[in-house]
Amino acid sequence: MDIPEELKYTREHLWVRREGRTAVVGITDFAQDALGAVASVELPDEGDEVEQEDSMGSVEARKTVAELYAPFSGTVTEVNHELLDNPSLINDDPYDAGWLAEISVDDPDELKSLMSADDYLEYIEDRDV
Repeated sequence: MDIPEELKYTREHLWVRREGRTAVVGITDFAQDALGAVASVELPDEGDEVEQEDSMGSVEARKTVAELYAPFSGTVTEVNHELLDNPSLINDDPYDAGWLAEISVDDPDELKSLMSADDYLEYIEDRDV
């Protein structure tokens, strides 16, 4: 299982990569493995305002439909349109080609609630998924 050190993580199994005033968000390797083959993705629209911990889309896999909860508040500046035609990118490359959305960071303090790679590893080891 891949948990890149440079990323931050949520309890809902999303990763966050800060890039200046925006951050890229995706699904962790752990989550894509637990979900199984991703069949479809519902993403927010570019320009949508998202609030921390509110639903911003979903991922449908063979095993379940999982809500995607915004890791912080902001405006969606870009979405990965390739996922709409090829959702398996999430399974194949969750940290690069399988990214979900880029969101402006409205309140950098909200990022303080995210976990480090070590904290995320401990979190998933303690879970019975």
